[in-house]
Order: sequence, then C-alpha cells, then structure tokens
Amino acid sequence: MTAADDDRGAPEFDARAVPFALIAWAVVGFALAVDPRPVLVVVAAVAVCGALAGLVEGLRAHALRVVAVALFGVAVAVGALVRVDAVREHPAAELATRGAHVEIDAVVTSDPRRTGGGVFQVIGADLRVVRHHDAEVRGRGAIVVTSSDRGWADVGPGTVVRFDASLAAATRPDLTVAAARAPDAPRILAPPPWHHRAATALRERFAEACAAGLSADPAGLLPGLVVGDTSHLSVRVQRDFTAAGLSHLTAVSGANVSIVLGAVLLLVRVLGVPPRLGAVAAGIVLCAFVFVARPDPSVLRAAAMGAILLLALVVGRRRQALPALAVSVTALVIVRPELATSWGFALSVVATAGLIVVVPRCVERLRERGWPRALAEAVVVAVVAGVVTAPLIAAMSGTVSLVSMLANLLVAPVIAAVTIVGAITAVVAAVDVGAARYPAALAEYPLRWVVAVAEQAAVTKGAVLQVPTGLAGGLWTVAGLVATGAIVWWLLRAVFGVGVSGGVGGAWQDRVCEFSFLRAAPGIGTGIRHVGIRQRSSRAGRRRASRRARGLPRDRWGRRQREPGSGSRGDPGDPHAGR
Repeated sequence: MTAADDDRGAPEFDARAVPFALIAWAVVGFALAVDPRPVLVVVAAVAVCGALAGLVEGLRAHALRVVAVALFGVAVAVGALVRVDAVREHPAAELATRGAHVEIDAVVTSDPRRTGGGVFQVIGADLRVVRHHDAEVRGRGAIVVTSSDRGWADVGPGTVVRFDASLAAATRPDLTVAAARAPDAPRILAPPPWHHRAATALRERFAEACAAGLSADPAGLLPGLVVGDTSHLSVRVQRDFTAAGLSHLTAVSGANVSIVLGAVLLLVRVLGVPPRLGAVAAGIVLCAFVFVARPDPSVLRAAAMGAILLLALVVGRRRQALPALAVSVTALVIVRPELATSWGFALSVVATAGLIVVVPRCVERLRERGWPRALAEAVVVAVVAGVVTAPLIAAMSGTVSLVSMLANLLVAPVIAAVTIVGAITAVVAAVDVGAARYPAALAEYPLRWVVAVAEQAAVTKGAVLQVPTGLAGGLWTVAGLVATGAIVWWLLRAVFGVGVSGGVGGAWQDRVCEFSFLRAAPGIGTGIRHVGIRQRSSRAGRRRASRRARGLPRDRWGRRQREPGSGSRGDPGDPHAGR
C-alpha cells in the first residue's frame, strides 16, 4: 500500500494536537490578562473529572484524552503563574505604581515605532538597572519606552542606553514590567553587537536602493512589504492602508515568508538541486530573513506560520499542515507568552488555519466548475482571509472594512512578484547599493498600483463601518457575516429558483447547491459558455468525492472521468454526460 493510499484512507485532517494548542493558548492568555490561579484550579478540576470518568468502561478512551489535555494545561498554567508572579514582584513594577521618576539602564530590543501621528517613538527595551534617589535596583524585565524626542529614532536593537524617565503601570496584558516616558534622548553606553549592526546595515542599504530606484511612496512601501520596515512610509500611506484593510502587507507576515521560501524552492528545483539540499537552502534563507527582519515575537510568529503554509503547499498533504500549526502555536505561546494576548498572533493563526483547512477545498470546488487555478486561488484566499479575520479585526479596532476583500483581491496579483523583486533587491544591495536600484525599479508600477488601490479604497464613502470594540464587536461582525451570506443565498435562490452555493460555500457543506460561473467553452479562449445554476444533491457530491478519492484523471474539460461501466449516461468525455 502506498503513502497516497494511506492518506486517502485516513481522515482529511489530523486534529489530535489542536486541543493541546487551544488549552495552552487559553491558559497563557487568561493568565496574562486576568489571573493564572483560577485557570489552574479549573484545569486541575477538569483533569480530576476526566480521571473519574475514566473509571466508566464506555468513557475510558475519551476520558484519557481529556485527562491528557487537562494535565498539559495544568503544566502550562504553572509555568505561566511563575512568570506572571515574577513580573508582579519586580521592583520596577512597585515604582511604576507610584509614578516614580527614575534613571534607567536598558538594552533596546526593537526598532523605534512611530505612533500618535508620527509624533511619538515607541521602543521596546530590556531593563537592567533602575536608580531611584540613592537606591539602585538590578533586575531584568521588559519595559516599553515612549518619547517625542527624535534622538530615539536612531537607536537600534542591541544598543545599551541610559535615560531619565517617569514610570507608569503597564497596561498591556503581557509580561511588561512597566511603561516609561522619556522626555529626552538617551545616552549611549554601548553599541549593539555585530549581528544587530549587520542587520541594521542591510536594512539601511536596502532602503537606500529603494530610494534611488523608486519614487517616494513606492520607496517607502517596498521595505515594509519585504522586511516590515515602515520607518520610511509616510503617515498618509499608512492611514490609507489601515482604512483599506491592507495594513497586514506592511508587517512581516507568514505570507511574506511563504512567498520568499517558495521562490527559493522553485529556484533550486529549476537548478536540479536535490530535495534535501533544497530544504537546507530554504532553512538558511528563513534564518537570514528572520535575522534581517529582527527576531522579535511577531517575526518569529510570521516565520512559523510561513513555514507551515509552505509545508502545506509543497508536501501537498493537508493532514501534516494542521498538526504543524498546532505544535507551532503551542511552542510559541509557551516560549513567548506575550503572543497569547497579541492581536497580530491571533489574526495570523486564524488566517493560516483558514488557508490550510478551507482554501484548498474551495479552490478544488471552483476548479471542478471550470475556473482557472490562479483565479480560483486569488478569489478564495481573499474571501476566506477576509471572512475569518473580520471578527477579530472588529473586536480589536471597532471597525469593519467593507472594501478590504476587494482591495486585497485587486493587489494580490502583484504582491508575490513585488516581494520577490524586493528580496532580490535586498540581496544585491548587500553587495552594491548602486546596482540594486535597477531591480528595485522593476517594482515601481506594481507598487504604484498598490498605493492607488489603498488610496481609492480609503476615500470611498462608507468604506469603514463602526462597531463596538471587544467581544461585542466580534459577535456583531459574525452575525453580520452570517446574515449577509443568508441574504445573498436567498436572493440568488429567489432570482434563479434554486439553492446556490459556490466553491466557497460548497467547501463547508456537501449537501448544499453549487453553481458554475463564467465557465469558458472548450476552444473559445476566454469566451463565456454560460452562467449556469444547477442543483447538486448529496448523492452527486458523494459520487464526486468518491472519484476524487480514487484518483481518477480529469478529462480535457477538467471533469473527473468516470470508470467504465459506472452507469453514466452518454459519452464519458462529453461534459454534458450524466447531467
């Protein structure tokens, strides 16, 4: 029996690791946002109840799974409790509750990020020494520094600084010890180590090449698309991207990583490199990408999600992608607990899960209806990513972009090419900035297109819908999506007289109807054969799934061929046979 046979006989998705990821995420997130002690009690109680249920003969198998997940949750909760207590008992946390004015020695851990319309700089730092009056306290802990002084703009990660600040209690639900407001520029005690200096130099050379080969807005956008460097992006463009639902493009995401790694694997395949060496090359490129983009939690999250997406694409076995996602989530929230309460992490995980679970099935449905693969993938990815992340975005920002799906669909054809061109530009810039301007210039018009789409989407009246923030906003958005889908389905049914479900809807449920849209006739190029609506019963869906499971080849119209003697009407090669 072959591996393919094994895969066809096994469930489509292996979800055994998912409960462990969910319990770890929930426990760590609740511990940071509220208090880990109630979580520990609840999870321990679940473990005890599961153990008691295991005494019942019929429930033993399920009880063992519940006990395993609950005990894992207890272990994670204990670890979270230790780390949260260490933050709460930090001397700087006590000074922060009094609003003390202190002198701080710290190591910068992130690039300055503009906020408040570009007026303030927000910098992450790792605390080393706190001096208050004549007392000196040593101890490590994460702090967030805010300053309006431009002197902070040139301070990079790894730099040891000393500055005066007023402390305040941290408001973010993570392991931040305190928030520091610095009125003046820092004093440099030690430069960053060589690897941070090298990464900063590469980013600066890349930005110089973009400025030399591109106009203003594209030059600021390309570093953001490739390595997440938005320091050269104008406030206007950032505002337009946020309103258009395109702000994820200017942050390091799993899509960036998967595009770059996919290009590397394609190159090594063209060059005839063995698969093992190709995997090594992709790993080296991934490490280099993380190195240049800064190994902060968001970049590590993007690297993990991108590698998983690439695994699902290259290996072609979706059963392996979902366990990889679950294991990555579990490891990330344990190693970097602050990710458990990060909106970016939640958006990334939800989007990746949607791309793994829903997108392949939707694309396959549309291809069976005659859609070209490229068009099907572009439409499905934009719709699925927009739908699964809309409730989280609403809960986070209190807004729902009504144009984000269309905007993402319009820019999707150029994003992969621009990312690859940007990566090539960065590599060339590491050797010669002057020569790097030429590959950068290739991205001029695609980047102008992206900026134009964002600008037009941002100025569209009614493009952004205001909703409550938090859980209420998320629930309102879910209700709105369900209601919108029901209305569209009802309208199509009222107009055409039958139930309708396209490739996306058909992927959720096999008993619903399906429709084929803009299906090109054989030999007519892009001519439209029909816009057909037809009912497909669950029996027909099972027949189609059976043919797909048996691996039957497709005919020239893209339909699965039937086996001889299957009882179909007409010629099996006729696209109208059996209708």
